[in-house]
Amino acid sequence: MQITDGAAAARTLAGLMVSDGPRPEFAEAFRPFAPLIGSWDLDVAWYDETGAVTRRTQGEWHFAWALDGRAVADIWITPSRAARATDGDGEWGLSIRIHDPELQAFRSTWMGPKAAFVMPFVAHATADTITLESQTANTRWEFTGITAAGFHWRNEDIDADGKVILRQTFVATRRP
Repeated sequence: MQITDGAAAARTLAGLMVSDGPRPEFAEAFRPFAPLIGSWDLDVAWYDETGAVTRRTQGEWHFAWALDGRAVADIWITPSRAARATDGDGEWGLSIRIHDPELQAFRSTWMGPKAAFVMPFVAHATADTITLESQTANTRWEFTGITAAGFHWRNEDIDADGKVILRQTFVATRRP
């Protein structure tokens, strides 16, 4: 068994994973995600069945072009690395988004390693909203109010009667 240099392997993977921008043939398709590229501070809230806030913490979210400019990847962390000392261990979530020209939509997969959870989505964008609908659960994620300085994100479940139940929100502010 060969022992490898973990730091060197991490640098190689990071260099292969991230890209400077989208490939020209994908630039138009990925336009809805372009304003998200960068790093964001989050105000995170969780809600109970009645819509009351049950917990708040700070988080962080990092978006980048990925896979030779053919995808957008992001990692969200909650609580943020800085808040873990007071708010405890949380989750690091990874999403990879690719454009599917046949669907005229995005395929997105979110992975949460803490609970070994994987959730595939199909995402559609309008002028001011990106909506991701889970392919395996009655869950919808939505980005709204996207500007250069911030955006809102919400996680909603839809029950058997079609009632929307708010589970989590992020208010994002771009890092300088």
